[in-house]
Amino acid sequence: MNPLLAAWLCWAIVGLSPIAGHYAVGVINPVLLSFLGTLLAVAFFAPWLTQNRQWGKLLAKETRWKFLFIGTFGTALPFSIILWAFHYTTPGNAAILQQSELIYSVIIAYLFLHEVPTKQQIFGSLLVLSGVLLILLKEKYTPRWTGDLMIIACPWMFQAASCMAKKLPKDLHHRTIAAARNLYALPVLTLLLLFLAWQGGGQLTFKLGWQATWVWLYTGILKYGWAMILWYQAIRALDLSRVTAIYLSYPVLSFALSILLGLETPHPYQFIGMILTLTGAYWISWLVQKQHH
Repeated sequence: MNPLLAAWLCWAIVGLSPIAGHYAVGVINPVLLSFLGTLLAVAFFAPWLTQNRQWGKLLAKETRWKFLFIGTFGTALPFSIILWAFHYTTPGNAAILQQSELIYSVIIAYLFLHEVPTKQQIFGSLLVLSGVLLILLKEKYTPRWTGDLMIIACPWMFQAASCMAKKLPKDLHHRTIAAARNLYALPVLTLLLLFLAWQGGGQLTFKLGWQATWVWLYTGILKYGWAMILWYQAIRALDLSRVTAIYLSYPVLSFALSILLGLETPHPYQFIGMILTLTGAYWISWLVQKQHH
């Protein structure tokens, strides 16, 4: 597949994520969707793992605890929380607010990797932060606000998982890591499901039908499976800044689809917030790429 096409397909898959999250509300419990999605993703990767004899590396003692950390904080907890947030907020807000991950990346890189941010990086982070705060303040004390706060509480987990991934052996194939991220998310998701069942089985909503089916297939095969493969294929063949620039614009797709599908009524502050967060995101991405050169 053409690497540029792979980048745009990854962009489209990720851009659909907030839409799928919206349609999952009331149809399938967020934790149950994450659990079933990871199971499907493991099945998706299984033929490749078997053909390339990667199961041993997937279950090796020296990496299993790192994989468990990545699966817990890279998939199980953040995706469950974000899916739950759609009970309150809109796909547009969710897509914009998830750009706050770039702020966490600067903070975590400073605290744990001792990478001191430049003044320009701080400026880019402040742009992202201003867009996030604009939406939060406008939604303050509304039903959306609860979901918005849940969204911005998650991105640090993705960054923590990424930091742990850097400590994995260099010879591990990216598909092996992607498969491990799904497989090792299952223990925590299982515990969460048992807790919800103990609290009351009525919480484990699952209305069998086309809507639940397509959301599940999207989550397991496209989001947890193909999106990871396409991302790595793109960044290994193209300039990272070019791929990142494409990827960071996915909130535009999410917001546009949400409006076209009638899932939300657009407000001026959402457009301003999106412009601020995307500008800051592109700025930080450009600076990081410049430093690498």
